This record gives sequence, C-alpha cells and structure tokens, in this order.
Amino acid sequence: MNHKKPNILLITSDQQHWNTIGAFNKELHTPNLDRLVREGTTFDRAYCPNPTCTPTRASIVTGMYPSQHGAWTLGTKLLEDRETVGELLSSGAGYKTALIGKAHFQPIGSTEQYSSLEGREKLHDFEFWKSFTGPYYGFERAEMLRNHTNEWLVGQHYALWMEEKGCKNWRDYFTPPIGTMDANEQFSWPIPEKYHYNTWIAERTNDLLEQYQQADDAFFLWASFPDPHPPYLVPEPWASMYEPKKLTIPSLIPGEHDSNPPHFGKTQEPEPDFSDYKETGFGIHGYHSHVKLTEEEHKKSVAVYYGMISFMDKYIGSILDKLEELGLKEDTIVIFTTDHGHFFGHHGLQAKGGFHYEDLIRVPFIVRYPGEVPAGKVSDSMQSLVDLAPTFLSYAGVTVPPTMTGVNQTQVWKDPQSKARDHIICEFHHEPNTIHQKTYVDSRYKITVYYNQTYGELFDLEEDPGELRNLWHEERYKELKLELLMKYIWAELGKEPMPMPRVSHA
Repeated sequence: MNHKKPNILLITSDQQHWNTIGAFNKELHTPNLDRLVREGTTFDRAYCPNPTCTPTRASIVTGMYPSQHGAWTLGTKLLEDRETVGELLSSGAGYKTALIGKAHFQPIGSTEQYSSLEGREKLHDFEFWKSFTGPYYGFERAEMLRNHTNEWLVGQHYALWMEEKGCKNWRDYFTPPIGTMDANEQFSWPIPEKYHYNTWIAERTNDLLEQYQQADDAFFLWASFPDPHPPYLVPEPWASMYEPKKLTIPSLIPGEHDSNPPHFGKTQEPEPDFSDYKETGFGIHGYHSHVKLTEEEHKKSVAVYYGMISFMDKYIGSILDKLEELGLKEDTIVIFTTDHGHFFGHHGLQAKGGFHYEDLIRVPFIVRYPGEVPAGKVSDSMQSLVDLAPTFLSYAGVTVPPTMTGVNQTQVWKDPQSKARDHIICEFHHEPNTIHQKTYVDSRYKITVYYNQTYGELFDLEEDPGELRNLWHEERYKELKLELLMKYIWAELGKEPMPMPRVSHA
C-alpha cells in the first residue's frame, strides 16, 4: 500500500525525563524505544512549550503556544473553537483521526460557562461514555481515560473496557470515592497487567490500525499513554524490575541554588514559607521538594519510575509490531515523545512546576519514516512540540494556517543536519500571584525572565550542562544577558499569529 500521503502515528508518554531511553541510558531497559532509535532519527534538543500537561497537549493539536491558544495552565480549558491539526487533516486530506488514551484538554472542574467533558461530573457517567466516542478536538474517534495509576479519576472508556474484559471488581484497584484501594499504598500496584491501561491503549490502537488498513484509509492516530506520571505505581514484575541501589539517583548539589531566584532555595526547607507565592500549590507540584522523602523512598521511587517506563515500552512494542504485521511500517511516520519532563531528585526537586531546567522542559523525541527520515541518527536540530501540527499538515499536503506559529520541520526530519529554528520559547504561568516566567533557549544559552521581577536565570548549557551556575548576576555576563534579552524580545514578537495574509498594496 503506497499512500501519496503518509500515515501519522503519534505515541506519547506523560511526564518522561528526556534521558530515560535505554539506547542512551544503560540503566534502563526499553527495547522497543531502542528499536525506534535504530530505525529513525533521535532529536536530542527537543522541548515542550510549557512544562505541564494541558498547555502542551493543547499546543500539540493547535500548533500554537499556550499564551495563544488560551489553555495556559492546568485547570484551564482549550476552547472547542480552536482550529486543530485533526480537523485540518480530516477536511483537507481525508485522513481518519483518532485519539486513544489521555487527552487532558479540559479541566477536572467545570462551570456553567466552561463546561468540561473531562470533569469530575462526567468521568463516571458511564451511560454517557457508552455512546460517546467523538468528535473531540478534531479527533473523529476519541477513547479516553483521565487517571494516573490508581487515582479516583478513573472512568470514561477505560473503565468500560475493564468491565467488558470481565474485571467486575476494577474499583478494588483505584482510590475512593470511586474505588476502595488504600491511597497510601506505594510502588506495587496489584491490578493485573491484562486490565492495565497500557494494555487497553495498545489493544484499541491496534484495532484501529487494522480497520484503517482494511479500508485503505490514511490516518492520524495518537496513542497517548499516562505513564510514567506519578503516583509511582506499577504491577509486578515491573515494580521490582530495577534494584534501587544499582541506579544513579539524582540529588541536590550543595550551593547550587545560592544564586537562583528565592523560591528555588525555599524548596529545600523542611517547612518552607511560600506566602509570597499564594493561591494553589505555589505553582504546581515541583515546589514540593523531596526533603521529606527518606533516602530509601527516593531510590525506590526512581526504580519504580523506570519500571513504569519499561512496562509502557512493552506495549509500545505491541503497536510497532502491529504496524509491521499489517504492512503499514513503510507508509507511516512514527513519532515518539512526551508532553514534558520530570524531576526525580534533580536540583533537589520532585515532579514538575515553575522551573525551566532541561530536566523539565526537554523531552525525548524520535521520528521514524523508512526511506524518508534517516535511520540511526542523532540530531541536535531544535524541535518544539508546538511544531508537530504544522509538520504533520505539511507532510499531508495541507496548507498550514497562518494562526499556527509552530515551525514546519519536514525538511529537518528528512535532513537532520539542517535546521528550521534557532531558538525555543517555553512558558509557565499558573496563578495570578504565583510564578510567571518565560524562557528563551538557543544553541548554547538559556535565559529565563520572571514577570515583574528583577531576578532571573542565565545558563551556559555548553559549559554547564547540569545548570548548576546561574550567571544572571555576574557582571562579566552583563552584555551577553542584554543580547539574549533582545533575542528573547524579538522571538516573542515573532510568534504572533498572522490571521489574515496581505494580498494587495492598499
């Protein structure tokens, strides 16, 4: 089968650190991601536009930055009137479009003005989910889940599937109020693997691949895994796959926050005072340090996080195997990435939040397209997840709308030595009185500015890849700081969408 337009299979994890693929980190076992590395090109300078879920996921489907599409933080909603890549592929090129797994374009809560299909009022309305499969943000078929591991947010299509598979006691594996499992249980999740959402996502993805192959349909299919996002829980044998004492465990380097903005150091205090950063959660989870974790808990958390990645890798392999079995491999662009990174001890931090360290904003990114994208290559050409939508459209022969401010990367994917962008912009803004920052990254330097503050961050990623020495206040870097600030300003101005083209002189 030779489509004039390639199929597009986007496989994503959730909150996966960029350096957690076995091909580049020998402490992990990921044979199927390693397969993609061998058969495609790995871009090791890929970034998210925001280090949290909803903003970046909305950027993936709109090709716009969070400050443009409006879903600027967790708890916000991507409005349904936003133009999406799925809609354009469907209407402009006849693609079948589907999302299986985590969507997270809408908040848990809802109001009369901003109702949420992914909100707590709907999650457990199983009669609704029996009949609803889309359309949803350009996906003509959407089968979803919202929970991470045993969270009470379990519901939607995933819960229905467990019922269909004969798991009538599925509530035993999830926390109250929907389930009965103790929320304090750690590390080993007793849910049988055959009922785990990894199994469900791979099964449903493979079923759709068969349908598309039989109908000879071009497709854009997003397989969206919720792991390895915490809580750190995974079934055996994956929970015991890695020995904590054999792993390299990230930790705080003494003194590294001495020249950083004040909230960095606060994270390392046993009972920090974040009253200056009021509202909810001081800017999301990353402000809670690991200082209250015992060393044993910290090491075991890392081991289970790795186990979650290896478990997910098994089911990514199932999808890749199905592509080959159906004869679709040669005609399908496969992209593997995640929505943002993760702290598991780096800089003394856990989870995510208002920090733009590479650990949080840099993401794993692999592209495989046999005969079009070189195999076995590693490229430092910059990629942003906001670039995915315009790149997909370009491959499909669909005109990229001027409202999409991501960069078309088709030429770079074909020739990884070329470059389509010389900088990255990353945003974070959680609440009116919490951290509000934006970061500009070029081939060597990174500068972060904070709204209405005189402090900031400046790192030389070539000389200091671990980002341990903030140069912001150092006098000899004053001219460099001004140069980077000007580059950042022009980059900000340059990402304004152009809604209408100019067609005449007057």
